[in-house]
Amino acid sequence: MSIEQIVILAAVALVASVMLSKVSERFGVPALLLFLGLGMLAGSDGPGGVYFDNARLSQALGTVALAYILFAGGLETDVRSMRTVLKSALSLSTLGVFVTALVTGACAKWALGLSWLEGFLIGSIVSSTDAAAVFAVLRSKNVGLKEPLRPFLELESGSNDPMAVFLTIGFIGLIKNPDRSMASMVPLFFQQMVLGLLFGYVMSKLFIWVINRIKLDYEGLYPVLCLGWVLLIYGFTAAAGGSGFLAVYIAGIILGNFTFSHKKSLMRFQDGIAWLMQIVMFFTLGLLVFPKQLIAVAGQGLLMSFLLIAVGRPVSVFLGLALSRFNLREKLLISWVGLRGSVPIVLATFPLQAGLDQNHFIFNLVFFIVITSVLLQGTTIPLFARWLGVDAPLVRKRRYPIDFEDSENTDMQLVDFIVPYGAKAAGQPILKLGLPKDSLITLVSRNEEFIMPSGETVLEEGDVLLMLVNKTSLPAVRRILEAR
Repeated sequence: MSIEQIVILAAVALVASVMLSKVSERFGVPALLLFLGLGMLAGSDGPGGVYFDNARLSQALGTVALAYILFAGGLETDVRSMRTVLKSALSLSTLGVFVTALVTGACAKWALGLSWLEGFLIGSIVSSTDAAAVFAVLRSKNVGLKEPLRPFLELESGSNDPMAVFLTIGFIGLIKNPDRSMASMVPLFFQQMVLGLLFGYVMSKLFIWVINRIKLDYEGLYPVLCLGWVLLIYGFTAAAGGSGFLAVYIAGIILGNFTFSHKKSLMRFQDGIAWLMQIVMFFTLGLLVFPKQLIAVAGQGLLMSFLLIAVGRPVSVFLGLALSRFNLREKLLISWVGLRGSVPIVLATFPLQAGLDQNHFIFNLVFFIVITSVLLQGTTIPLFARWLGVDAPLVRKRRYPIDFEDSENTDMQLVDFIVPYGAKAAGQPILKLGLPKDSLITLVSRNEEFIMPSGETVLEEGDVLLMLVNKTSLPAVRRILEAR
């Protein structure tokens, strides 16, 4: 292909992927499936006719893409809302992933006639979940989940990828070195997790120190600095023998919950980068698969999908959450929303690269399992949530026409408050509320419209107030607005 043809193909893929995201929102089809389908159409078995069979390049692109996706996911994680589910989420993202790998691996040995290690390798590859696809489907159907299911699923799915990567690499090592025992994976596990936590914490704190003190002449260089820093975190951690994916996720969580210069603009930039990485990764993986080869593994893929959905995930959920406060209905939902996403397909390139999957059997099998999981579980989540009675009204994140950039040089922050039903503040003009002098109502959102307030503006129940408030005055403002 000429350079012009490559540029046109890349441009068409990006534009088409963005347009397809609207289809995802309207019909509840996860964007993952659409991006993969676009890559398959462009591939050698599709009308595009592009031949692509480079597992090494796919793995490299997938690794970089996952690093940025996990970092962006960490940035959006609100630690305060996660505290009540922290232990349960970590239990399922470690012990639960391990149990999923072992149970699914045992099923693969029995159903596919593989060796124990080969079965455990397949189980490890498909052991992680993708909550982004879950919430995309729920948003498209205007369905939410009761607390604390949403923060739990966000934290569990964001933190289970490092464990899946560790198990996949570990079992590949055991297959290539039969003299090693499974016990040799234990010290490696602690090494990877401890170093991942340590590097993620230290590098994120160092980034905050640097960005608060460096004074760049061009605003556009701050996103570039952040872009490079994510790769530094992953690269340094991986080179030291730690989990680079865990490090970037921890760094994202720390940065997302601390104030530093240019934070909001960097978060918006990273959100865009995460979407770009998803498109590039899914499109590339779609190119890598040969759809005609999927027919040969269809029967085995359907069987393994059923065993993973009906046995592997539920067993891991009920064991991992045995000591949690989740009731039976909540555990059933958590079992059903264990969608397989991009990570299993990326991990399926690891055996290819290691020379353990010469005929692409593992890759095609995993690809088929992911497609089946997305089609079956992804499209039925809203119905399942309603049937179990764990659905709730969807609360969409509000967007305002004004913004405020927090920094370490100011004690002010932009916060939104809801005037509760039955509150004393309802029916009163703003001037008579007695708000602290260092607080200012900048905007009132009422019935999907914005009102520029004055002191005589009378508040109503359900109004959303966008306020510029001194951090020390937040408790006083809450008491005034929430008083009954």
